[in-house]
Amino acid sequence: MIGVASSTLSRTPSGAVPMPGGCAVANLNKARGTAWESDVRGYLNTSLGLVDDAGKFLDPFDAHNVRRPAQEGAADVGDVHAVPFVLECKDVKSPAVPTWLRQAEVEAVNAGFPYGVAVVKTRRQNVRRGRVHFGFATWTRVRRALGLRAPEFASRYAFTPTLRGWDTRRWYMSTDLEAFGVLLGDVRAERHRV
Repeated sequence: MIGVASSTLSRTPSGAVPMPGGCAVANLNKARGTAWESDVRGYLNTSLGLVDDAGKFLDPFDAHNVRRPAQEGAADVGDVHAVPFVLECKDVKSPAVPTWLRQAEVEAVNAGFPYGVAVVKTRRQNVRRGRVHFGFATWTRVRRALGLRAPEFASRYAFTPTLRGWDTRRWYMSTDLEAFGVLLGDVRAERHRV
């Protein structure tokens, strides 16, 4: 798997956290976040068949390769790009999903992508069990793009709802990264079919 599992991170004598390539990161939380982003990217590239057994892109110029973009300028463009999604990746103890979804949606606009979602690490679980959260409006737009009714869409991709009060902006739908990988492949196939 590409990246460093956060459970393998340990501090150097100086207090910094070693990262792939020999560099060190002074902030353990940042190192965990970076490792999670790399794990998500690696998992999706592998599940979509975009890399070989060594984790190298089969076609480095393929626009469908899942990548961690370089942050340029003042406008954040998200942690991971999986066309047509921007992924806001989080490895934290205390979830703040509605806030992260708003952030992901802004970053998707900044990056010029139609959809922004939050991908949250599930403690002590394989990367494929990470939770992928969709704001209700984004979930509905993706569902409609696939031409599916809500019950069929929810069932096919194992979505579960979280409904908070009457304000639909605080509602979201969740699945795991494994089901999201299948959904991502289906969305890409539908976009090419049209």
